[in-house]
Amino acid sequence: MAEPSLTERLREHLRATRLFAQGGLALVAVSGGADSLALLDLLASLAPEFGLSLAVAHADHGILPQSAEIAERVRRVARERYNLETVVDALALGPGAGETRARIARYRFLRRVQAERGARYVATAHHADDQVETVLLRLLRGSAPTGLAGIPARGPRGLVRPVLPFRRAELGAHVAALGIPAFEDPANADLRHTRSWVRRRLLPAIEERLGAEAARALLSVARHAAEEVVAWDAVLEALPGLDLAAEFGRVEVARGVLSGYHNTLTGRILRAACRRAELHLPPGAALRLARFAAGAASGRRLPLGEGLVAETAFDRLVITRVALVPDACVLAGETGEATFGRHTVRWRTEPAPERVPREGWTSWFGAGALALRTPTSGDRLVPLGGAGRRKVARLLMEAQVPRGDRARWPVIVRGGEPLWIPGVCRGAAAVPEPGTQSVRVDVGDG
Repeated sequence: MAEPSLTERLREHLRATRLFAQGGLALVAVSGGADSLALLDLLASLAPEFGLSLAVAHADHGILPQSAEIAERVRRVARERYNLETVVDALALGPGAGETRARIARYRFLRRVQAERGARYVATAHHADDQVETVLLRLLRGSAPTGLAGIPARGPRGLVRPVLPFRRAELGAHVAALGIPAFEDPANADLRHTRSWVRRRLLPAIEERLGAEAARALLSVARHAAEEVVAWDAVLEALPGLDLAAEFGRVEVARGVLSGYHNTLTGRILRAACRRAELHLPPGAALRLARFAAGAASGRRLPLGEGLVAETAFDRLVITRVALVPDACVLAGETGEATFGRHTVRWRTEPAPERVPREGWTSWFGAGALALRTPTSGDRLVPLGGAGRRKVARLLMEAQVPRGDRARWPVIVRGGEPLWIPGVCRGAAAVPEPGTQSVRVDVGDG
């Protein structure tokens, strides 16, 4: 009996794991290498069965001199073989850019395209050999047990890795059989990169001594550690009174419930909570944070390293990734959209409603230029329906906005005068008459 093809094996894998549980648009990240070209071909074959439509995304990092040529090759393969559109972005990182910077820029590009196209999924071509290398690297770096889970099949916000169970060699053989020329990144052979050294030197030495069982053992470590991740995620749901709120780059918990646990347990809970927000909280930092959560007064801050900071905000503990203060921007044109820190701001022209609310994340403004900026020390406004000018800083505090967020909070102004603090307080100025043409502004928190 003939061995099942790679396409058949992937079909069964996707059915068993329900990786594409719902239909929709899947954005396929294609670098031009054999792994991602194999992923593209396999998904193109299986997409109708799983209710998927596909688009290709290629990040032209601008690191290699032939990067534009590679981008054109990806675009041509997608169009001519699969009749698919390719979105290409020239990131222009330059020849000196390292792996970490390139990865961060690439994922920002993929997430931006996902948002613009309304894609349900972002599919990448990580495979079993990537998993083996990742687990070994993390062992060598002293990772905590849950870190040894390596690369998950599912990531946040629709990130999926469909070919994670398959080996590099079989993906390469699949592409070679199709006759599609694949690009081999010379960085993969550069032993200055630790991952390349592990791939080219360390793993072959281990396998020469222990055979193929070595790779299987490392994959087994990843499976066991992944079970730990699942277990701790379930703990978050089971704990009474934790009141967890997690979004990308930010997590909040009720800190009162944490005081009843041993610091080691609290640290594990906080690490699991941070994973939900895509934040990496090292074990040592988690223990410091556990002690801080139990004893710090409201408004205290604790730098945690690796770009994280914690803050006690009344009865809440807030952990965020340190962010730069957003630049001011003008709300130009009849319609538009802007990103302001962790907030998304959209505006359009429409008739004003009968009543403009004092609170909430949507407001309307009469004719005139609007701008968006962060608070300044002298900002004051007269609250809608109130009397007397109030300090914006005081209103933010009364709304229990964590102190670490106040300096980055959006404020809508006209001529320098604050009109609205989204999610906190609408000012009495520039309120349009009902039914008149006005500017509607919607601010998304996160």
